[in-house]
Amino acid sequence: MAVFIDVRVIPRAARPGLAGTRNGAFLVRLSAPPVEGAANAELVQVLAEALGVPKRQVTIVAGERGRLKRVRVEGITAERAAERLKP
Repeated sequence: MAVFIDVRVIPRAARPGLAGTRNGAFLVRLSAPPVEGAANAELVQVLAEALGVPKRQVTIVAGERGRLKRVRVEGITAERAAERLKP
């Protein structure tokens, strides 16, 4: 079982964490800059913690170099993911 989540990242934020939704994508604030994969690594960590899954189950499948990303999360249902990502 896997869920695909559309995410819009906001790099260089004061505090990392979930910040609601915009245009059908979940907003995630990241303190890391978008350099050398630092923001992507922090995104995986933030989503794993929010969803209660190990980091190895969170994979960025599209948008590695952009602010809009598509993330695959294994081991969680769509209903549970939506519940855990509510602001």
